[in-house]
Amino acid sequence: MIGRLSGKLLENTPPFLLIDVNGIGYEVEVPLSVLGELPGVGDNCALYTHFVVREDAQLLYGFAQRKDRELFRLLLKVNGVGPKLAMAILSHMNAEEFVRCVQSDDLVRLTKMPGVGKKTAERLLIEMRDRIKTWGGASVPEDAAQQVRTAGSGNGLEEAEQALLALGYKPQEASRAIQAVHEEGMPRDEVIRRALKSMVKG
Repeated sequence: MIGRLSGKLLENTPPFLLIDVNGIGYEVEVPLSVLGELPGVGDNCALYTHFVVREDAQLLYGFAQRKDRELFRLLLKVNGVGPKLAMAILSHMNAEEFVRCVQSDDLVRLTKMPGVGKKTAERLLIEMRDRIKTWGGASVPEDAAQQVRTAGSGNGLEEAEQALLALGYKPQEASRAIQAVHEEGMPRDEVIRRALKSMVKG
């Protein structure tokens, strides 16, 4: 299993990254919530990864922090939750926010995410309540944390909209949210984060 990647960030086209590790380019899907923690294109990047092998594909999911990968793996154990939905959840909230959501039985916030209906949200709250009690949420080792830093990566509104569409939002919803939060000169990643936040709270 591929558990961690460290190399040069070649491409950042949310939700996918291309990372060069000793001449081999790995395509990694990441939750949009980590965009602000990524380095700029051309710089070194370290990610914790989860490798999935299917009959028709081999998929690699990446996380800036180990605790987010651990939460991703816990989510996969919930009945009816697959990698796509788990990534969508982690794109809207980090590990600490999700834990608070479960602890406070925040059904409303969960159901505002695309792909999460009332029954799925209820199942998440029930099944994750006991699991997070024994989940430590390990912190990131210092060597990995040093290689992950905030950096802007363009201001393409079209790329921001494509990232939201990849999460399951309708074109009209994505476009409306982006136009509502966008300001002149705002980096693409910040547009995505603000749009996601507005749709969850709206």
